[in-house]
Amino acid sequence: MATRHLYLARHGEADALGRLTDAGRRQAGLLGERLAGVPVDAVWHSPLPRAAASAYELARHLPNAPVAEAPELIDHVPYVPTPAETPPSWIGFFDGYDPEEAASGHRLAEALVARFATTPASADTHEVLVTHAYPIAWLLRHALDAPPSRWLGLNSGNTALTVIQYRERLPPTVLMFNDMSHLPPGLRWTGFPAGVRP
Repeated sequence: MATRHLYLARHGEADALGRLTDAGRRQAGLLGERLAGVPVDAVWHSPLPRAAASAYELARHLPNAPVAEAPELIDHVPYVPTPAETPPSWIGFFDGYDPEEAASGHRLAEALVARFATTPASADTHEVLVTHAYPIAWLLRHALDAPPSRWLGLNSGNTALTVIQYRERLPPTVLMFNDMSHLPPGLRWTGFPAGVRP
């Protein structure tokens, strides 16, 4: 039975203009070192520069893996919950999202699932997806068959690794979420609000 292995990672730390910082480049390189022993078939990245730069930086450690853009990986809000579904702390976040914007984001989220959350036709595949926190949260929510609003609060650190497997006639398997063990302590937890970390 063929298995699709998705290795999901948020881009490295970026500055206010969306460019990788030195720390972000280092994070991406360390993720590439971690994945060097995996038979990666492809590295896909969001169209945004911080994700593309991260993908090329980590791919230096995966010399046989092609790198390509996937528009479905762009940073977007995958689902705007109804007021009854929205946790109080998120209510202000969705101010200004009109129905057309919400529908567009949800169509993009469904395209993301249709393209990547599927089983392979014949042989095992190993793909790295360099994207953003919200698409990772949406794919994780989908794999767990959780309600659409459950993507809220599933944040990912910069270059933290999430791995999901897809096999025919079986539910998806979440092998790990937000794993930062390839990063030294000083490079962990970027991309999260400031606070005490374990």
